[in-house]
Amino acid sequence: MRYIEIMDTTLRDGEQTSGVSFSALEKLALAQVLLTEVRVDRVEVASARVSAGELEAVQQITRWADSVGMLDRVEVLTFVDGQASLDWMRTSGACVMNLLTKGSLNHLTHQLKKTPAEHFADIAQVVADAQEAGFQVNVYLEDWSNGMRNSPEYVLQYLDFLTTQPIRRVLLPDTLGVLTPAESYTFVHQLVSRYPQLHFDFHAHNDYDLGVANIMEAVRAGAHGLHLTVNGLGERAGNAPLASSLAVLRDFMPNVTTGVAEQSLYQVSKIVETFSGLRIPDNKPVVGDNVFTQTAGIHADGDKKNNLYFNALLPERFGRTRSYALGKMSGKANIDNNLRELGITLSDEELKKVTQRVIELGDQKAVITREDLPYIIADVLGQESTESRVEVLNYSLTKTRGLKSAAAVQVRIDDEEFEEHAQGDGQYDAFMNALKKIYECKHMPFPELTDYAVRIPTGGRTDALCETIITWKVANREFKTRGLDSDQTVSAIKATQKMLNTIE
Repeated sequence: MRYIEIMDTTLRDGEQTSGVSFSALEKLALAQVLLTEVRVDRVEVASARVSAGELEAVQQITRWADSVGMLDRVEVLTFVDGQASLDWMRTSGACVMNLLTKGSLNHLTHQLKKTPAEHFADIAQVVADAQEAGFQVNVYLEDWSNGMRNSPEYVLQYLDFLTTQPIRRVLLPDTLGVLTPAESYTFVHQLVSRYPQLHFDFHAHNDYDLGVANIMEAVRAGAHGLHLTVNGLGERAGNAPLASSLAVLRDFMPNVTTGVAEQSLYQVSKIVETFSGLRIPDNKPVVGDNVFTQTAGIHADGDKKNNLYFNALLPERFGRTRSYALGKMSGKANIDNNLRELGITLSDEELKKVTQRVIELGDQKAVITREDLPYIIADVLGQESTESRVEVLNYSLTKTRGLKSAAAVQVRIDDEEFEEHAQGDGQYDAFMNALKKIYECKHMPFPELTDYAVRIPTGGRTDALCETIITWKVANREFKTRGLDSDQTVSAIKATQKMLNTIE
């Protein structure tokens, strides 16, 4: 088994995503999760000399890393700029620098306007000064992929020079995301074969959506390490994503291994989604909301018959579960799977009627959740026994500028009525606070709200229907309810009433 080092660069290269900027505390939290929970080998946390906030973030990370014996796993991008980056490194507390140099003759000639000999001399001086200061040095060959395409003689001349230097790793970035998988294999294999004494990391960008394919070929060619980012964050189209890349390595490359804990990949993905403000696409492999959801009825039926539509990418590997969507593509097997999760059993005839109703709603583009099924059953089968046990009878909501919002709520639970008042940060928050008082008085559990999403149709009408979808968590199980109304707060209250009857 060949061990592949994983360096996560979400906090450096990932932060170059347009509109993304992590605070010092967010960077510290992510560095801690990545090193201790996800168990990547290294993290690249910043670029030297960017800002005072960047320096503060690195200082917090290095203080923590030093206290837990992980300081040599924290890396910073530095530059060939005399003593400037070295001085910044001393102040930051970091001890590993990733020196950015020119990996193509085109960049060297037109950006630095220097000869290879002049550039190598500058690099040698920085490396010598870094070694004297006690820093470990890795070297980036910026635009290396174009260098291998258009000036391979320069790249080999440069690597010949690097073999004379006291560096730890050579970092090979496809800076503009232009490589094909075949080129990734050919170029990396050429260097690994020619320089067996050097450690090569491969750094893929995703401009042509080939990032994961390229890292797979680079590893097959002999690369010793990979640079990845959570959710594929990065400049332009981003970098090769951590979760997908690790799944590919495990499932398709049996002769390599990493130290990453798969169970933590979804968790860190959601943290980065929150900190970055960039939502994960529903269909993003491994971490998207829909990637372990079966929609077609024939798939659900096949899963009941010897797991015919399962593959090696099992959701349980990542701390997730499989689900079955409800809509116009649903068959009886989809409905039956969801009903069993709710503890409801129907006869074949009843199941057929409910399935037909779900398909009709799907044709109308209605969003149907598992928790809607009891209401659909009540509507289709006319069973009075499924009437609501909990009903929000009346409420008064007030919003005054400069003051907290207030709510008065009257609720019926079975045959008993309750009334409470509360304040909150907004009308719905006040409503929820009043509701929680009622449930505390009854000594009844109250679910945790984990997500709140609002959808309105396009067109810009102020009287448009608003759909509020709320995710709740109770007893380690999550479920969603939705409400529909022209008033956003009212639609949220309708969704909340559905939730109350669901837990009842």
